[in-house]
Formats: sequence, C-alpha cells, structure tokens
Amino acid sequence: MTKDSAQLAALGDPTRRRIFELVGARPRTVAEITRQLPVSQSAVSQHLKVLRESRLVRAEPKGASNVYYVDPAGLGQMRAWLDRFWSDTLAAYKLAVEKPSEGAR
Repeated sequence: MTKDSAQLAALGDPTRRRIFELVGARPRTVAEITRQLPVSQSAVSQHLKVLRESRLVRAEPKGASNVYYVDPAGLGQMRAWLDRFWSDTLAAYKLAVEKPSEGAR
C-alpha cells in the first residue's frame, strides 16, 4: 500500500478522523482524546497507532505519557498528492470542455 493510500485508508474511519481533528486542533494525550470520544482508551491507542503508521500524527514523550501532534511531513505528503490529483482533474476537465462536440462538425 502506498503512503497516500495508507493515509486515505486511515482517515476513512470516522473515529480516526475525529481523533485526527482533535489532535489537529491542539496536541493531546490519549487520556485527553479518550474524554472526547465514546470509545475506550485502548481503542484510542489503536487508532493512534494507525495514524502514526500512516504518518498523520507523531508522538512525543512527556512524563509518563505521550503527547500527539499532527505530523507536518506526512500531512505535507498527503497534501501534495491531493494537489496533484486536483491539478490532473482540472486539466482533464479543461480538455473535455474544450473538445469540439460531435454536433459541431
């Protein structure tokens, strides 16, 4: 699976998207994230593992726990892919619109 695919798959889960949004708003610990969601701390940890492996979040140790942050490098890779996708899509649309229609001949 490519990095882009892994990132999109990771964000395909609604709970992981919510966790990503919470961490995006400000760095948080597992306990802080768990208080915001109707899932167990163990489930939050598993979701964070998927987000870490897809390079959407990173963890930094702080005392006895980890603080989770958005991983700017991984997010930048996903944004670059989306930008390429968008550019390619717009270019294809432009070609389709500018192509003479069958009735114009």
